[in-house]
Amino acid sequence: MRVGRILSKSVSGVDAIDVEVLLTKVLNIKRATLKAYPERELNEHEQAEFNTLLQKRIQGEPIAYLVGHREFWSLDFIVTPEVLIPRADTELLVEIALELIESKQNIRILDLGTGSGAIALAVASERPDATVIATDVSVEALKIAKLNAKHNHIVNVEFTLGDWFEAIANDANAAFDMILSNPPYIANFDPHLSRGDLRFEPSKALVSGVDGMDALNIIISKAGKYLVPDGLLLVEHGYDQEVLVATAFATAGFINIACCKDLSGIPRVTYGILAS
Repeated sequence: MRVGRILSKSVSGVDAIDVEVLLTKVLNIKRATLKAYPERELNEHEQAEFNTLLQKRIQGEPIAYLVGHREFWSLDFIVTPEVLIPRADTELLVEIALELIESKQNIRILDLGTGSGAIALAVASERPDATVIATDVSVEALKIAKLNAKHNHIVNVEFTLGDWFEAIANDANAAFDMILSNPPYIANFDPHLSRGDLRFEPSKALVSGVDGMDALNIIISKAGKYLVPDGLLLVEHGYDQEVLVATAFATAGFINIACCKDLSGIPRVTYGILAS
């Protein structure tokens, strides 16, 4: 079948742009090239591969997993079902972090639960003078994160295996100017878990207790031990967790606590300064 005919056909439940992306994956070409040569004929192997990917997309599998990558902060990230798919909303965490450290030099940053490495590598790409430590409890996730560091030619990130702060507990230099995290924050049995891309993403990176606060409570309560005086903590959280997170920050000794909303107006990122 020709490219032009495939692009002209409507597929129920699949956006036209997804069809384009799948074709670029199969043919290993850019979207501009795809549209420039609508007369190109798919061979038998290409047609079979496209049909397989299309059926998976019809069944709801995320396009990022099907093509194996996703753009985040203008960087190209390799993604597999072992890691969460980087989302545009999380760029808010990176944006705020960079604003808060704009005037600081040679800083140390800790990214907890790095997954694909999106947050750590985005920050590191903008601040090559910073030392960034990225941790994750998943061996598979760290493999992907390391691949993404190499893929994007970013050298100022170190990766460490461990569950939250356990990954750096024995580090004599474990004093950071900033701690970042996009931890699991969805409540057990939340109906969103049975919808969309979340059905295919690793549940251990999504779910965190009856109110979604288990991981956030651990991170917030222990962060002070690993921050320098006046150090910063920033976390992403759910739309209904603003008050719970702010309370946890205050209880843990943080001041100047603020919550920032994403482009949809949803409370998304809370940060605070460790009281000295």
